[in-house]
Amino acid sequence: MAETILIVDDEKDIRVTLGGLLGDEGYLVSQASSPAEAFERLEETLPDLLILDLWMDDSEAGFRVLEKVREDYQGVPVIIISGHGNVETAVRAVKNGAFDFIEKPLSADKLILTVKRALDFRKLANENLILKSRVPRGEKLYVGSSKTMRELMETIRLVARTPASVLITGENGSGKEVVAQAVHDFSLRRDRPMIEINCAAIPEELVESELFGHERGAFTGADRRRLGRFDLANHSTLFLDEIGDMSLKTQAKILRILQEQKFERVGGTKTIGVDVRVIAASNKDLLLEIEKGNFRNDLYYRLNVVPLAVPPLRERLEDIPGLAELFLKECLETNNLPPKTLDPLFLEELKRRPWPGNIRELKNTIERLAITTPGPVIDADPRNPGSADGAPETSAGELLKASWLKLPYREAKAEFERRYFTAQLEAHEGNITKTAESVGLDRTTIHKKLHELDIREETKGAAGEKPH
Repeated sequence: MAETILIVDDEKDIRVTLGGLLGDEGYLVSQASSPAEAFERLEETLPDLLILDLWMDDSEAGFRVLEKVREDYQGVPVIIISGHGNVETAVRAVKNGAFDFIEKPLSADKLILTVKRALDFRKLANENLILKSRVPRGEKLYVGSSKTMRELMETIRLVARTPASVLITGENGSGKEVVAQAVHDFSLRRDRPMIEINCAAIPEELVESELFGHERGAFTGADRRRLGRFDLANHSTLFLDEIGDMSLKTQAKILRILQEQKFERVGGTKTIGVDVRVIAASNKDLLLEIEKGNFRNDLYYRLNVVPLAVPPLRERLEDIPGLAELFLKECLETNNLPPKTLDPLFLEELKRRPWPGNIRELKNTIERLAITTPGPVIDADPRNPGSADGAPETSAGELLKASWLKLPYREAKAEFERRYFTAQLEAHEGNITKTAESVGLDRTTIHKKLHELDIREETKGAAGEKPH
């Protein structure tokens, strides 16, 4: 998408000339003839770059605009132009946050070169900010031999090039974030990084500020304007992970943005227009959440234009060898480890595990074995001895005799989880952190599961780790 430039100069001829020059280069240009008009333009739509005349109403007019941009519109580079400049003025402008200083009369070649450099600088700065805000992940969208993943990839390619909203569903650790990134990477917005926010990881009182930004003085500690994720995602994609954990109040605001592409910052009154594609994800059954009154029916249908269901790992077992090889290669490179391979029999044993933690659990398992296996071949997992180690397999007939398999589905699932987490805790001597790492879940989820399944406190609190 074309980058936007705001030209602020009280001389109309200069605005028109610069506007034509930059427009010929493919930029979208807006103009302002005074500091007051510049502030109005900044409120309406945040530009990618500001070209600012230093001397307008008076010699300090440009510096006042520069200070306002530095305080309230961080990330927007400013190129100063002036016919009254000298070395001292240029130094002052750069010290006060200007990207560069160009004297009038302007050289077209120099201006265009400086504009390109400033926009490249902004892109790098934004990418650094975005990388810090991203949800950590190591899984990659691996298209293996499974039919479900091939079909999912075909759907991703079809929907990616449209502006349609996407709702991704799937269990924890199944790779919803990676699917969202794939949709963005195949889209027409891929030249700008995707912005992410994990709705479940941010305290409720801060979610609105994170999403919409806030004005100076909006609340205690808000000493300057802060841009939100919708600002950062303008002309790009915003990924709302675990949207099922968002409050009804915030859901209503998200719905309005989807309908109108407009919002207000926290503590602000001005409406800001944006062009944002929203991709949402949830591990919850949102239709069930609607019945419970926890999720808005109208927002669900706004988001669910194109549904993408990410299958759990147990439904794509044939992809496990390829994923395991991928994770092993990444781990060896990241940790500068000597070459290692996965024994084919061991790969077959991996395909017989339940993988409740999905791809994240598989990744953690492979990383652990890559680090702890002393030899060049990984052929066993001491924490999960299976058929590859010579342990006998349980026949289907024997499994069907298990008493818990005769229970209704929900009760059987709870019984399986109770046995699974109890066994995992015993294997790790009650250490919650080690258990979480092994099964591919975070500590908070483990504690929540133990409480739901009524697993005894003494089981949880071993190995010197205080239970919650």
